[in-house]
Amino acid sequence: MRKLIGLLLIAPLLGSEPAGYKYWSASELKSYAKSARTSFPDLAKFGADRAVMAHRTVSGSAELHENEADLMVVVSGAGTLIVGGTMPHAKTTARGELRGPSIQGGARQNLSPGDIVHIPPETPHQVLLDPGAQITYFVLKVKE
Repeated sequence: MRKLIGLLLIAPLLGSEPAGYKYWSASELKSYAKSARTSFPDLAKFGADRAVMAHRTVSGSAELHENEADLMVVVSGAGTLIVGGTMPHAKTTARGELRGPSIQGGARQNLSPGDIVHIPPETPHQVLLDPGAQITYFVLKVKE
């Protein structure tokens, strides 16, 4: 009887998720794509300053983060990333954040589902879309 009671008390612990573990299913991530931008505030405890799910139906502005790297994972859709070069007419929009209308002289990279990109701090970048295209990507903002 004692062994049975012991097993009944331990059984719920077997197969339980470890502390700090978090899982987002593909269907959950796809549901986030319906909104323009979804924040994942609980990711800060995993080392990220912020995490964002972005869904674009038009090209984004050029941006540069002075103190954060972007780790981007493309979830769906397609676009072109322009990275590097210069950002003429850039304006500070928040502390450590600059935005501008475009990038000059950057490298172009086609983006498709499953692609992962690391953009270091102080690096201009911009996601461009063809007319009628859309893209959804997940970004971890990491202070470096």
